[in-house]
Amino acid sequence: LIIESVPERPDIKRAVYAEIETTAADDAIITSSTSGIMPSELQAEMRHPERLMVAHPFNPVYLLPLVELVAGTQTDNKYIEWGKSFFADIGMHPLHCRVEIAGFLSDRLQEALWREALWLLHDKVATADEIDAAIAYGPGLRWAQMGTMQTFHLAGGEGGMRAMLAMFGPCLKWPWTKLMDVPELTDDFVNEVGDQCEKQAAGLNPRELERIRDDNLIAIQRALKGNDWGAGKTLARYEAKMGRAANDD
Repeated sequence: LIIESVPERPDIKRAVYAEIETTAADDAIITSSTSGIMPSELQAEMRHPERLMVAHPFNPVYLLPLVELVAGTQTDNKYIEWGKSFFADIGMHPLHCRVEIAGFLSDRLQEALWREALWLLHDKVATADEIDAAIAYGPGLRWAQMGTMQTFHLAGGEGGMRAMLAMFGPCLKWPWTKLMDVPELTDDFVNEVGDQCEKQAAGLNPRELERIRDDNLIAIQRALKGNDWGAGKTLARYEAKMGRAANDD
């Protein structure tokens, strides 16, 4: 297995693949950690394009289990199946994105929220701290265990998602958001966003913030493990596997 993690430029990635193919065995599997470039574009000039797929992890990769697997038009499906097995075996949660689409699944969802957050800050509706509080103290806690679809399904009570769509579906057509546009990233706006985010950090440097984040992520996954739910279920399965391997030794 060869994992490519060079900068997000198709030309650089294709040049790396050309170099890899001059030395790697013909059956070596190549994955790209790109967060949004479609694999069909990446494999266009390869001698063996069938063995390339995207395996997109999430930061911090040593704690978050999700990895998106995406095939290009020339990818042999047997490599996707191999990837599902391999990444599950090392304690990750492989998610096969069945349709090749720019940005894949998770980043498209994250970007929609980020775009709206930037508009709210740009239009001075809320500060960076208020926007993050609106997520961290509410829906963010729910999303860690159920995600968006299951959360709304549960909110619908006995009627589930059907009740939610009947009640709130028409609201989706209201002009509440600016999800199709991006605010102009002028120097003044970029500096305003940067200043507010630095104020949020309250003097903590990136290493200190990373440690707090990592400790919280560990605690959340351990809590979910107790109910065999979400990312905790993946953790429980991997720990059980490692325990069996230790006993075998």
